[in-house]
Formats: sequence, structure tokens, C-alpha cells
Amino acid sequence: MEKSNLRRQSDQFPTGALHGWIKSLQDLREGQKPDRSVVFFDLGGSDRHLAVLPEYKGQRDDTPEDIILQLPEIKKLTALLGFEVIEKRGVEADDLIATAVQKLSAEGHECIIVSADKDFGQCVGGKVTQLAPPPTANPAMGWRHLDASGVEEKFGVPPSLIADYLALIGDTSDNIPGLKGVGPKTAVKWLKQYGGLEAILAAADTIEPARFAEQIKTEADRIRSNLNLVRFQTHFEVELGSSATEDTAAVAEFLLSMEMHSTLRKYQTKHGLMSPEVEKAVPPPKPKPSQGELF
Repeated sequence: MEKSNLRRQSDQFPTGALHGWIKSLQDLREGQKPDRSVVFFDLGGSDRHLAVLPEYKGQRDDTPEDIILQLPEIKKLTALLGFEVIEKRGVEADDLIATAVQKLSAEGHECIIVSADKDFGQCVGGKVTQLAPPPTANPAMGWRHLDASGVEEKFGVPPSLIADYLALIGDTSDNIPGLKGVGPKTAVKWLKQYGGLEAILAAADTIEPARFAEQIKTEADRIRSNLNLVRFQTHFEVELGSSATEDTAAVAEFLLSMEMHSTLRKYQTKHGLMSPEVEKAVPPPKPKPSQGELF
């Protein structure tokens, strides 16, 4: 989330992330029209990842204080909007998502994972697809709906080999180093030729380019460890409640309490909530706001 100067005027509490969050959730629900919507949050570190790689995600910048302050309110707003909120201390949200998707798809439900994370390519197939946001470098591409063939077109390997692919090239976003000098093209070439990570490691003596032979031999165990890091675990308990319902009146009250006036007006208009009493409580829009509008 980008830093914003949007704040509650009465006490300067930051609200920029909240403005963007409600817009994103509403746009996604209106665009996809799901029967159920669930948002997973990280709650502390991932015990299984840190046990293997203490520096896991250690390169990431600290979360901005403004975002930390807004997180409890973001979770509250998410629930009021009718999205179920799931989090588990010591378990990464990605593992919880993979667990829930595996369970629901096995029961016959179609599942859409909304994420830019390439790791989720390994979950795609059958009734599971991934909805990825536009690349930052090319926003004109728009949102992309990836099925199994879409994943293979994007990465060069099918969903079943995404974890092997990431183990080889590493994942800089999670601070997982791959084989030095091995990029996507080489990884795809090897996986197509040998069929999987273990077969590649076993072929170290004859692999091409030959310069990687010694590195593969000496770092085989670390690369196997990478596979355990990037492959989702789906044995966790994930309790999915009954489908939540949006509480429009409570959402309007929340937006009013946060003094998110422009977003409140749009929300009330969308849901036909504007009343004389509330309208008096909400100041009219200024012709030239000093901070600028988010939308």
C-alpha cells in the first residue's frame, strides 16, 4: 500500500489504506460476484518457514507505522463488509489459503485466489483459478484470470512444477536464494527436459550448461530445502464459517466515525442509505480539497 496523507481531521489518524481497501474489496466483489468471500491475514511470523530459514522475509522493509495503525480497523471494516476474516498466529496466510482452497475445491466449489503472488500458481487447476492484479510496470494489462494453461503460459511450466521452478530460481520477495545464475529460462529448460527438481539434481554430472554441475552437487540439500519453503502445506485447521452478510448500516457508521466523508457518500449512494440526518452530519465536498481525493 502506498503512503497517503489522507487522515481523520479530528485527530489525524491515518485513513489512506482504509479508503483504498474498501474500494478494492467492493470492486472485486462486484466484478467476480462470489457466493462467499474470505480474507486471510498474516498474524506474526511463519513458524515452519523460520525454523528452516531464519532470515525468511528478513529483507523486507518494516511495515509503515500508518499501516500498522490502520490494520485493526481494516480487519473490522472487512468483517462489516461481509468478508470472513481468517488468521492464525505462527501460520502464514498463504498456507491457510492453500488449505482452504484444497478443502473447498475437493467439495466441488469453484475457488478464485486473488493475489499477485506467483507461489499461488501451484494451487491452480480444476476448479481453482488465480486472479492477479495488473503488473506495476504495465497497469494497462489489467487484471488477469489464470487457469492451468494461463499459469503455464506465464511461467513456462504447469502448476505442478511451480514449486520446483521457484526452488531453482529462488524468490527474492521471500528472501529465498536460488541457484546462483539460474534464471527463469534455464529453470524452465531443465524442468521440461528432466521433469522435476529431483531429476535435475540427479543429473548434475551431465547437466547443460556444464558450469552449473558443481554448484548443483554442493547445494542440492539447500535447493531441496527451498522446495519445502515454497511449497504450500495444507494440513492446517481452517474453520470456514457460514457465509457472512454485509452490514451496510454498520459500514456507514464506521466510515462516518473515521471521517471518510467522500467514501461514505459514495457508499451511501450505492446502497441507498443517504438520509437527512446522516446528510447533515456529513460535510459537503470541497471544490478544491487540499489533500486530493483518492478516487
